[in-house]
Amino acid sequence: MAHAIEDPRFEIRHQGFAALGELESASATGILMDLGVSSPQIDNPARGFSFRSDGPLDMRMDTTRGQSAADWLATAPVEQMTEVIREYGEERFASQVAKAIAARRQERGPLASTAELAQLVAGAVKTREPGQDPATRTFQALRIFVNAELEELQAALEASLNVLQPHGRLVVISFHSLEDRIVKQFIAKHSRDEVDRRAPFAAPRPMKLKAIERVKPTAEEVRANPRSRSAIMRVAERTQA
Repeated sequence: MAHAIEDPRFEIRHQGFAALGELESASATGILMDLGVSSPQIDNPARGFSFRSDGPLDMRMDTTRGQSAADWLATAPVEQMTEVIREYGEERFASQVAKAIAARRQERGPLASTAELAQLVAGAVKTREPGQDPATRTFQALRIFVNAELEELQAALEASLNVLQPHGRLVVISFHSLEDRIVKQFIAKHSRDEVDRRAPFAAPRPMKLKAIERVKPTAEEVRANPRSRSAIMRVAERTQA
C-alpha cells in the first residue's frame, strides 16, 4: 500500500521506530507513533501472528531479517522462555507454558505452526479471563520479543526529543499496558525540571516535554472497531529547552 502513495511529501522507509534517530535535529513539527499491529497482518495466517488461523510460526514484522518465533522456541532455554512470556505477556502460567514447549520439543521436535503452539498453550494455561483465548498472552509475548518492540519504542522516544522542533507534538497510540507504561513514564520524566544529584546546588535542567492529553476510544469507536478497545493515545509538546 505504501508504494501506491505518489504524494512527493511522503518518504516511505521500511524500518523500525528506532530509525527515527536518523532524522535531522529539529526537523519535525510532529511525530505520531501508532504501536498497533495492522489488522491485515494479524488476519494473514502466513505472518504467524494469530492463534485463530493455522500458519507458520513466524511473527516477524520484517520477514527479511531477524529470527522467527519458531526458530527461537526451537533452542531457547526454559528459564528464558519463562521470563519472556511472563514479562512481555504478563502470563501467570509462564513457567507451565515454557515447560510444555520444552517437553514437546524433546518428544516430537520443535513447534512449527501457530495452531500447534495455541493447542499446547491451551493445555498449560488452566484458567483465563472470560472471552480471552488461553494463547493470547503467550502470542503477545513472543511477538513483542521477536520484534524487540519495547526496545524500539524506547529508542524512538529518546530520539523524538532531538527530532522535534520546539512546540512540536509527540503523539503515541499504544494498545497494551507494557507500551503505555513506557510512554507514560517517558513523558512524566521529561515533563519536570531535572536535578543533577551529583551537583545539587546547580540549576536544574529545564523540562523537555509538556504533557498535554491522554485519550481513550469512545464507546462508538469501540463498536466500530473492537480492536481499539485497549488503545490509549498520549500527547505531549516539545518545550523550548
